[in-house]
Amino acid sequence: MASPATSRSLDRFAQGKLEDLEARSLRRRLIETDRYGPALARRAGRELISFCCNDYLNLSHRKEVKEAARAALERYGAGSGASRLVTGNHPLFRTLEKRLARLKETDDCVIFGSGYLANLGIVPALAREGDLVLADELSHACLLSGTKLSGAETRIFRHNDLDHLKTLLEEERAKHRHCLILTDGVFSMDGDLAPVEEMGELARAHDAWLMSDDAHGIGVLAGGKGSSFIGGRKADVPLQMGTLSKAIGSYGGYLCASQPVVDFIRTRARTLIYSTGLPPASVAASIAALDLIEADPAFAALPVKKAKAFTRALNLPEAESPIVPILMGDPDKTLAASALLEEEGFLVTAIRPPTVPEGTARLRFTFTAEHEDKDIERLTAIIRDKILIDRAAE
Repeated sequence: MASPATSRSLDRFAQGKLEDLEARSLRRRLIETDRYGPALARRAGRELISFCCNDYLNLSHRKEVKEAARAALERYGAGSGASRLVTGNHPLFRTLEKRLARLKETDDCVIFGSGYLANLGIVPALAREGDLVLADELSHACLLSGTKLSGAETRIFRHNDLDHLKTLLEEERAKHRHCLILTDGVFSMDGDLAPVEEMGELARAHDAWLMSDDAHGIGVLAGGKGSSFIGGRKADVPLQMGTLSKAIGSYGGYLCASQPVVDFIRTRARTLIYSTGLPPASVAASIAALDLIEADPAFAALPVKKAKAFTRALNLPEAESPIVPILMGDPDKTLAASALLEEEGFLVTAIRPPTVPEGTARLRFTFTAEHEDKDIERLTAIIRDKILIDRAAE
């Protein structure tokens, strides 16, 4: 048990940090949110139309998905009971892995407990001391966290800058045993796409391994196949990682790759070996969601279609994904804009540092298949008349 003096010093440390964050409008708080239907949320008793959820196809509330989860719950129980390498590898895992491998056109797939756990396990399994990791500067935090755990030498290349990546490969690749290139397929805060086809060509020319995090691409791009297929055929991305918690509407992470790579990850990724397997209901829900996505590519395309309509109406750069940011810069102004939208009946979260770089606080809009055109039009009018005008006047 900690001594009173230790507890007091710990509390002083925490309180001081909180006060500093509060002064800079960077303190974060959990707000209870009832997501009770597609694109709908309730906070403090108020019904809001949500434009900040990553459930792009609203499948978490789809009848077929919920029924599949309910049936798995009755058949297999509420939890998996152990890690997958002990007794937690229930039969549904293999079905889902085969489905994902087919969708991503790879030999096999391995499922993790979450996307964050996947990247924390995959990167250190493939890169160690003596290796080189090259990462896009806007890569998701979990890719960068995995890189830190790996012990490999790390170089950050400018966002989507193929020339900078090529220069680093030419200067650094020969000095290291192996090289891993990391990028998001769809960047989660900006919504733009990585040039994975060109990156794959660079990687191949320098015997480097390209890994993309397709958390925000699977289910909504290229007929649901994701960002590695945006050019109409599979790009040379040997490591296709992603999540099941966005467009798939469930929970979990995955890696689709060649058979030797998947077999190696199953036996060496610590976040797989030492984590309890996903609950059966989550896996069953993902399988049902994939059924729906593969059966209706036009439905899968709706979030991007709606995002494009939004950017056209506001004369913003055309959306490449369901994610559209409007940069405000200052955290206080971003919070104020978010509060204004909530008063108007829209839930749009303010994104602040350190999630995004200093000076780039923003409103991050996400579009879903179930958003109604009339709601998007009203949202657009409010942003044009009450937010963008104020920003332009500064």
